[in-house]
Amino acid sequence: MARCRLNRPPLNLLDPALLGAIRTCFEDLAREASVRAAIITGAGRAFTAGMNVRVLHDLDVARAKGLITQVHEAIHAVHEAPFPVIAEVNGACLGAGFELAMACDLRVAADTASFGLPEVRVGVPSVVEAALLPLLVGPGRAAEILLCGTAVPAAQALAWGLVNRVAPAARLQETTDELVHRILECAPAAVRLQKELMIRWRKTDLATAIQLGIDAFAGAYATGEPQEGARALLDKRPPDWSAGAGRAAR
Repeated sequence: MARCRLNRPPLNLLDPALLGAIRTCFEDLAREASVRAAIITGAGRAFTAGMNVRVLHDLDVARAKGLITQVHEAIHAVHEAPFPVIAEVNGACLGAGFELAMACDLRVAADTASFGLPEVRVGVPSVVEAALLPLLVGPGRAAEILLCGTAVPAAQALAWGLVNRVAPAARLQETTDELVHRILECAPAAVRLQKELMIRWRKTDLATAIQLGIDAFAGAYATGEPQEGARALLDKRPPDWSAGAGRAAR
């Protein structure tokens, strides 16, 4: 399991250098078959409060397009990671930082965290991975967040399905680790197959999604994990996923 920390406290404001580091980090992790999950969090009192306004101040049309493309490329590397990614939201999660959290598969928030897309309050729309918001909370709630630019507190985010868990700040890492442990208990190859399906489901129609699932189910039997999982269930013991992989390799 990898833990990635945005380390520009207190607010971890995003700029081209930090965006490049996020992209590089997740592209590198994606090439490591041993990585089974990743957590991304922030140092200090914020997950990230979004883009550094100093970067935005003097943009023209061409440079604005280049910057927002770089934002997308960094967040896309997180969104397309071949392993589950969990956002551990330790504080303010705003603008592009909120989009980064939405690109993760799961979100765990401190009870003091807040989420918002305040871009309309400073003259631009929320874009790129903000498009994920209606899928998470529904079109009506998404419209309220996008059009009002006001922040959503952690408790409301939980009620709206925007986050999976809320915990006191002192127990945030423990709560995140408990969720990750549940993932790590599962069959490693099956989790990767499931994540691949989740990515592909976002981009296709229902009939194609179902066929992709049929192919993935059948392909899982080449890993040896389904055989080991069934044996373990029948033997009333925990599965040994390394044994399943070993049998598949022979």
